[in-house]
Amino acid sequence: MTPEQLKASILQLAIQGKLVEQRPGEGTADELYRQIQAEKKRLIKEGKIKKEKPLPEIAEDEKSFDIPESWKWVRIGELTYNWGQKTPDSRFCYIDVGSINNTSHTLNKENTVVEAKDASSRAKKIVKKGDVIFATIRPYLKNICIIDIDFPCEPIASTAFAVMHCPEGLLNKYLYYYLLSPTFMRFANARDKAKGVAYPAIGEKDFFNGIIALPPVAEQKRIVAKIEELLPYIDRYADSYERLEQVNTEFPEDMKKSVLQYAIQGKLVEQRTEEGTGEELYQQIQAEKKRLIKEGKIKKEKPLPEIAEDEKPYDIPDNWTWVRFGDLGSYKKGPFGSAITKSMFVPKGNGAIKVYEQKNAIQKDATLGDYYIRRDYYESKMKGFEVFPGDIIVSCAGTIGETYVMPDKFEQGIINQALMRMKIFEPLYIPYFLTFFDFVLKKNARSGSKGSAIKNIPPFEILKNYLVPIPPLAEQRRIVAKLDEILPLCERLK
Repeated sequence: MTPEQLKASILQLAIQGKLVEQRPGEGTADELYRQIQAEKKRLIKEGKIKKEKPLPEIAEDEKSFDIPESWKWVRIGELTYNWGQKTPDSRFCYIDVGSINNTSHTLNKENTVVEAKDASSRAKKIVKKGDVIFATIRPYLKNICIIDIDFPCEPIASTAFAVMHCPEGLLNKYLYYYLLSPTFMRFANARDKAKGVAYPAIGEKDFFNGIIALPPVAEQKRIVAKIEELLPYIDRYADSYERLEQVNTEFPEDMKKSVLQYAIQGKLVEQRTEEGTGEELYQQIQAEKKRLIKEGKIKKEKPLPEIAEDEKPYDIPDNWTWVRFGDLGSYKKGPFGSAITKSMFVPKGNGAIKVYEQKNAIQKDATLGDYYIRRDYYESKMKGFEVFPGDIIVSCAGTIGETYVMPDKFEQGIINQALMRMKIFEPLYIPYFLTFFDFVLKKNARSGSKGSAIKNIPPFEILKNYLVPIPPLAEQRRIVAKLDEILPLCERLK
């Protein structure tokens, strides 16, 4: 049960007469009702409030629940009254819907002082200290409060409020809690009451026709006291609930991070001597790299520096080896933004070459997108940015580090300026490499990138120097298989 649900349950019990006991010596609500009616007649006679049309009798089907014998169902308009309306003729404090904090149900402490000449057409309703106000526009937002502060000048409320002054015998706090109850909220937000689509509102006539379960005044006081005794416990429960929700939210992700950390530290599966070493695998990767250079498929680059002991972030098994990111593949960022602009795009067909975008990497789908460039421009300027089966495309801006392995069959195309292309040298197992990339490199890219709104993959000179722990090939496969087994369980915890 959420804190809001718990509070709603307490309020519902309160207005049904189930939160505190009834005491015969406290009289009846019927007696109280007659006293209130006598007071209203006196105020009408004295010209302090206006006489209103009699409200219809309460039908049985309007009563949402049974109430104690000493209570009485009464229409809100029969119990309360207001001070009418006026057009401001001098400086005033304006109370509009935005003046209420609908979480604490209190008025904002900063008063909005308005000159009469600047008054909104809605600034009409007279309010006084102790009045209960209820925003009839979008009642589900619960913009409800008691006017409980002193104003530097006359307060005037928006016509978006129903204003209720409580006569002697009706506690404004009891009325306030009643209006917040699930029963009254259902009434105020019922489709036949709350009209309008963008801004549903309950009409003032419908609002004051709403009914309230009225207890004797002494019981009202005890109900209010009990509610306010319980509210701090609800607040404490809310704090605990929030912390628990945070734990429940963070735990699956923390578990996933822990599993991945174990994987790249050689702690997820056992090591097997018959599977060889990471160093042997690394030498095979370097041999493949040399072959590709010799065949002119990739360019020879400056050797990366040897790995110093103090660079190694953690211990790895004896049969693993540390290598630099740049020694495992070739990497190319997409062309400069000015190299591919919207003005260059042409319709699909007639030999046009597709331009792959970030969404292909993010949504892991080569079929998405409909941007194309002319073949002659591709041949003359863009051929170096072509992607091939098995290449990894990486989103480099905004949503960074999302990867996609290009399938065996797709439209001939190039990467755009928001992508990076990675060609990983065999026989490195690509799923293991991507595991490391997703967990470590993406994290480092985010923390090391410049700017706040858009994050970018770090420059190649930084990226290529990242350290990667390399296990034997067979162990890489076993690590990925174990992750495929465990990570879905982490997702199920969410």
